[in-house]
Amino acid sequence: MATTKFKDMPVHLSGDFIATGAAAPDFELVKTDLGTLSLSSLKGKRVILNIFPSLDTGVCAMSVRKFNQLAASLPDTVVLAISKDLPFAHARFCTVEGIENLVPLSDFRHSDFDENYGVLMADGPLQGLLARSVVVIDREGKVVYTELVPEITQEPDYDRAVEAAKRA
Repeated sequence: MATTKFKDMPVHLSGDFIATGAAAPDFELVKTDLGTLSLSSLKGKRVILNIFPSLDTGVCAMSVRKFNQLAASLPDTVVLAISKDLPFAHARFCTVEGIENLVPLSDFRHSDFDENYGVLMADGPLQGLLARSVVVIDREGKVVYTELVPEITQEPDYDRAVEAAKRA
């Protein structure tokens, strides 16, 4: 069982955080138009998963803004912004913020994404939400980079994620 922290308090995750070298499990999450997107539909492209608790927090909002900015300079790469926020919240945020270079996705239907990737917070004040993390998947569907951010209130290492995507 993986752990992270929220304001220095340990938070346990349900299952093991996905490992580098693993085949990325397929998933189907909800887009802002209530349609779905599966990882398998992106085969042949590099994929960055920006996983976070909620758009309604400063750090999460910043990570979406930053990955949106970075995505513009990453050819053949799809950046997915994933949380349990409702698709309507994703749509509102992206419209207000001018987010156009990434795909916001909601895990509100309780797919097995959170368990398969080991990012569901099993306890703590944010129990039931997704832990801040980044996963980079190569064109063949293999995980080539992971970061489980050690403190939920910190931003991920954008530079390392982008470098991993460029090498993928």
